[in-house]
Amino acid sequence: MLVHPQFDPIALRLGPVAVHWYGLMYLVGFGLFIWLAGKRVRQPWYAQAGWTRRDVEDLLFFGVVGVILGGRLGYVLFYKPEYYLAHPLEVFAVWKGGMAFHGGLLGVLVAMGVYAWKRQRRYFEVTDLIAPCIPTGLAAGRLGNFINGELWGRPADPSLPWAMIFPQSGTDVPRHPSPLYQFALEGLLLFALLWWYARKPRATGQVSGAFLVGYGVLRFAAEYFREPDDFLGLLALNMSMGQWLSLPMVVIGALIWWQAARREDALRVPS
Repeated sequence: MLVHPQFDPIALRLGPVAVHWYGLMYLVGFGLFIWLAGKRVRQPWYAQAGWTRRDVEDLLFFGVVGVILGGRLGYVLFYKPEYYLAHPLEVFAVWKGGMAFHGGLLGVLVAMGVYAWKRQRRYFEVTDLIAPCIPTGLAAGRLGNFINGELWGRPADPSLPWAMIFPQSGTDVPRHPSPLYQFALEGLLLFALLWWYARKPRATGQVSGAFLVGYGVLRFAAEYFREPDDFLGLLALNMSMGQWLSLPMVVIGALIWWQAARREDALRVPS
C-alpha cells in the first residue's frame, strides 16, 4: 500500500516570497496554452481567417480573467452558497482556496463571448480554436491537486497496487489517487482525442461540442472514484455535485455538435 509522498506545497522561496507548486501548475497550464494555441492559429483555415499569435496572447488574458472570476463564483454558488451568504466578505478570500472547474468554464465562455464581440469574430470560431488547448491546463491543475494531497479519492481495496493513504484525509484508509485519474482522463486522454479530432477543418461549433461532451463524460466517470466534498456528500441518485454539473455539459455539447453538423459551414483549407 502506498502513502502520499507529502510534498512540500512550496516549490521554492525567493526571499520573503513563497512560490507554491499549485501556482506553478497554473503557469505551466498557461504556457502550454500559448504554445498549443500558437500551433492552432498556424493551421491553414485559421491563418486564412486572419488569426495571429497576438490573438492567442489576448485570448489567454481574457481566459485567465474568466477562469479566476468564474472559478471562484462557481465555488461560492455551486458548493457553499449558504456559507458565503452568511460571510459575504469571504467571497474575496481566494487565498483560502475554493475554485470550481464548472464555474471556471462558465467564466471562460463568458470571457470568450466578450472577446468575440470586441473582435467581431463568430463565437464558436473562438471556442473551437481554444478547446483542444484546454485539457493540458486541466492536467497541470490535477497534478497540483495531487502534490497538495487534496481532492483524494474514495476508499479503495487495499489490494489495489496503487491504493494510497492520504494523511490529509485524517484517516489511514487506502484510497484511489483520484487526482491522478483526472490527470489521465480529463487531461491527457481528452487532449489526445480533441487534438486528433481538430487536426482537420470541422463545422464551426463541432470542436467545442466535442470538448463539452468529452469532458462531461470523463469527469462523470472520474467522480465515481473521487471522495465527495464532506460538506455536500452525495446528492440525488447517489451522484456527486461534480456529476450533476457534468450532465448538462454532455447534453449541451451534443446539441451544439449536432446543430453544427447540420450546417455546411466547415472551415476549408485554402488552395
